[in-house]
Amino acid sequence: MVRIRLFTAEDAETIKKRQYPDMTVDEIERMIADWNSGVFEGRRFEMLAVTEYGRITGCASLAERSQSVASLGIEIFSEEQGKGIASNAMPHLLEAAKQAGYRTVLDQVRTDNTASIRLHEAFGFETDGYAYRNKRDREVVLYLKLLV
Repeated sequence: MVRIRLFTAEDAETIKKRQYPDMTVDEIERMIADWNSGVFEGRRFEMLAVTEYGRITGCASLAERSQSVASLGIEIFSEEQGKGIASNAMPHLLEAAKQAGYRTVLDQVRTDNTASIRLHEAFGFETDGYAYRNKRDREVVLYLKLLV
């Protein structure tokens, strides 16, 4: 069963092993504390652990873009991809966004990320298909979903 939850300091070893091998456990614990502050660059932000049967399989973010608009991101660890974990996590993220008072989700999706494109389309996100380069110089399209 897939769930989402806040990261804890106890997750630092797993994060080091699976995502940030060049960081120390202390650095990762501080990063987790920053994530759990609920704010990034002055806006509401949550970084969440994606778990399957209690085991961390990736992470997800819920970030404020405006008072009523959020963006979501799901990153499943490479060795866990292709198992439907992101598809099972998405309803939890959409519900978390709705419970937080957001009315719309607006996500940037890289044009070469076919798995993310399929995921967004499977959950009823819409796009006009217009591709542009974001501030990281990656070609992306916007996907939009109303939370009703």
